Amino acid sequence: MNGVELFYAGEQGLVVEFGKGIDKTVNRKVHNLTKKLSNRANKAILEIVPTYRSLLVYFDPIIMKRKDLIAQVETLLMSENCELPSAEKAEKAKIVHIPVCYQEKFAPDLEFVAEYNGISAEEVVRIHTSTPYLVYMLGFTPGFPYLGGMSPQIATPRLEKPRVKIPAGSVGIAGSQTGFYPIESPGGWRLIGRTPVKAFDPAAANPFLFAAGDYLQFEPISLKEYTDIRQQVDAGQYLPEISEL
Repeated sequence: MNGVELFYAGEQGLVVEFGKGIDKTVNRKVHNLTKKLSNRANKAILEIVPTYRSLLVYFDPIIMKRKDLIAQVETLLMSENCELPSAEKAEKAKIVHIPVCYQEKFAPDLEFVAEYNGISAEEVVRIHTSTPYLVYMLGFTPGFPYLGGMSPQIATPRLEKPRVKIPAGSVGIAGSQTGFYPIESPGGWRLIGRTPVKAFDPAAANPFLFAAGDYLQFEPISLKEYTDIRQQVDAGQYLPEISEL
C-alpha cells in the first residue's frame, strides 16, 4: 500500500502510518483518510485522531472485529476515493487570520530568538508573519496548533527549563515549529507574542477556531489593537478574518 503501515494500539486501537517525517503531502494523506473514514458514519469507530504522519482509529471491538476494520482501511487506501487529490480537484484551504501583538510585555523571548539567529527583533516578526502556516495537527492542550512551514531563519531551541505557567494566547517557537497556547498551561516554547483570540472556547457551539488542514496567518497588531480585540472577544463580538489559500 505504497509504504503505508498498520499497527495495533491496544485492544481498541489501530494506527495507520503514512511516513516517518513531517511532510505536507504525507499530512494531506492522513487527513484525506480521516475524512473518508468519518464520512462512513460507522458506529464501531469511536474516534479518529490524526497526527503529523499517522492516524489512530479507536473502535468498539464488540461491534467490529479488528480484521474487519483493517479490511475497510485497506479498501479505502487502495481505492480512488483515498488517493491524494490533484491540484485541480483539491478543496480550497481555509486561512484563519490570527492577530498577534509582538510588544515586549507579551514577548519575553523575542530578543533571544533574534540574537540566536543573528537578526533583529523586527526581522523575526516580519519573517514570522510572512507566510500562512499549515495546521498539521491539534494536541498537547485543546486547540493547540502544531504548524508547519516556519522559516529556518527564526528556528530556535525550546527552553531548557519549561515555564510553569504560560498565559493563554501566547505565541511561541520551538525548534522549527511555531504555534500558540489556547489555554493557560506549562510549556517550554520561546514566547514571541500573544494573540487576543481564543483558539478553544468550550462554551461556543463550535469550540475550535480552526482544524487540522486549515492554515493560520499571523498578523502584527499594536498593543491598543490587542486590547480592543480582546474586549470584542470577551463580549463574544469578534469574528476572525477568514480567507482562502
